[in-house]
Amino acid sequence: MSAAEASGARFTARLLRSKATLLWAAVVGLVLFCAVLAPVIAPYDPLDGDVREGLLGPSGDHWLGTDKLGRDVFSRIVYGAQVALLSGAEAVGIAAAIGIPLGLLSGYAGGWTDRILMRIVEGVMSVPFLVLAIALISVLGPGLWKSMAVVGVVFAMTLMRLTRGETLAAREELYVDGARVVGAGAPRILFRHILPNITPPLIVQVTLMIAGAIIAEATLSFLGLGAQAGHASWGSMLADAQESIRQSFFLALPPGIAILVTVLAFNQVGDGVRDLFAREAKAGTLGVNPVHRGKGAEAEADPPAGTAVPDPLLSVRDLTVSFPQPGGGRVTVVQGVSLDVGKGEILGLVGESGSGKSVTAMSLLGLVPDPGRVAASTVRLDGRELTGLPFDELRKVRGRELGVVFQEPIASLNPAYTVGDQVAEVLREHDGLSRAQARERVVELFEQVHIPNPADRLGDYPHQFSGGMAQRVMIAMALACRPRLLVADEPTTALDVTVQGQVLDLLLELREQTGMSILLITHDLGVVADVADRVAVMYAGQLVECGPTEEVFRKPSHPYTEGLLTSLPRNVRRTGRLPSIPGVVPAPDAWPEGCHFADRCPHARPRCSGGPIELAAAPGGRATRCVRAEELTLTGVGGTGAVQIAKKP
Repeated sequence: MSAAEASGARFTARLLRSKATLLWAAVVGLVLFCAVLAPVIAPYDPLDGDVREGLLGPSGDHWLGTDKLGRDVFSRIVYGAQVALLSGAEAVGIAAAIGIPLGLLSGYAGGWTDRILMRIVEGVMSVPFLVLAIALISVLGPGLWKSMAVVGVVFAMTLMRLTRGETLAAREELYVDGARVVGAGAPRILFRHILPNITPPLIVQVTLMIAGAIIAEATLSFLGLGAQAGHASWGSMLADAQESIRQSFFLALPPGIAILVTVLAFNQVGDGVRDLFAREAKAGTLGVNPVHRGKGAEAEADPPAGTAVPDPLLSVRDLTVSFPQPGGGRVTVVQGVSLDVGKGEILGLVGESGSGKSVTAMSLLGLVPDPGRVAASTVRLDGRELTGLPFDELRKVRGRELGVVFQEPIASLNPAYTVGDQVAEVLREHDGLSRAQARERVVELFEQVHIPNPADRLGDYPHQFSGGMAQRVMIAMALACRPRLLVADEPTTALDVTVQGQVLDLLLELREQTGMSILLITHDLGVVADVADRVAVMYAGQLVECGPTEEVFRKPSHPYTEGLLTSLPRNVRRTGRLPSIPGVVPAPDAWPEGCHFADRCPHARPRCSGGPIELAAAPGGRATRCVRAEELTLTGVGGTGAVQIAKKP
């Protein structure tokens, strides 16, 4: 299945779960059905009537009665749906044809083109919509299609501004720079690269505009500027009902209800479409693994040595993360992870990209977005059970007891706010500090992470900081409420070697000052050797080895760990190519039943693929997921000419 098909399948699955959106979509479908089959459904011609049968009440012959000219109200309501939808389609079509291309041009070109177009938009939108429409119609003359063309031009201004804003953001993305590098022209970049990526908000806006166009048509027809005598319009029906309101107030109800229900349905569908395109995080909770539900402490089997420590700060048992897959069912991306983080300990979590390291860490924070599902038999932080906590309760834990440092500091900081405001927000949210108190605390935090002239840097924006300094701001934010556990997700990625060393020294210094524990996620085994007390190695969603860093590095017990270690650059003279692990980490839906590493392992035997392999105890206080652990003598990094494991004080 292609990526587009997979995306469509996920969108359909989310749509089917949204009952309210489906209900209102059915209402829209009913209106569309009436509009298309109006000649078949309507029992009478909507324009013909007998004055002698005027103002009749509802009956078997006339389900909704007749108006003052004896025309059947039900037939006019059905044909009115046709007028409403065609009017909406005309207005929105014109708006899209004008607004989207000009918005793309304005946002991408910038300069005088952007200034001129935006001044036009501001001038048009400064005049109330109805006043502007009436003024233009007075020049062009009344009529349904003329009036809706005017509405479309006015709506185009709103759509142009939205498209421009989305284009301004999209043109700064790296994929646009990549398209420029390969020589793509502006039209190709705009319509091939930018437009598909900004389509979701445009679809939502267009859906909502249809509702606005229906109201505009009804309003203009009520005033006599829209539909004329040759059309049955809900707005003109309201105008007719007003003239005979004293004889029959009922005539105002059918067109009024039709407008209300139709506009409400389109608005609700627009809101539903917005939610469907949004990346929701409402599922950010830790569920209880169904296998262990209701078993309590009996479900917590003692994990192998190497994954557990006495009196841990964080204790995780049987953590599983899954996502839906196209065609139905779910695919597991993290399988049964059990590990502890000791108090004041640094635990390094290592593995290739796609091994599940970051997903594991984010699941502990409740940050795996919907439709991801996280389950565990237990996740305890300093004795407090986190599984089953409501989203709002888990939100109180994040920031206060659990801090996180992301791998891209510039991208993780909001460019619209100063760094001082962003760090202060954490303090005001969790500690309830006043603005002055929060400012003082932010200055202390900036001093703690060694940002020069901290009081002068509070008003700076993220773009005014280098990568290393921005990472210090992220660390200050994570430490604002003195968390017990800091999750550092690739904190030295994209930093030069000197700055990497400074950030690592800072983390060690803060660990000594605060006594916090650190879960360090990284690809760099040199970093792990330098700072971590214990190391956990992940491959294809599973822990494959865990134990004291020095023991694991000197004498690994799993072939994957050996492969990672032999791939390390050494400070020795070497001939030939640097050793590497052949192949890549398989996709979650392609994981084998047995050892996930078997296809890439030089020591694999048929029994390695015979069935699931458990994480078992290994010599040296370690745990390994290898059936041949006792048979193999694997190469580590100890001895002459190897990477030396020297902990920083």
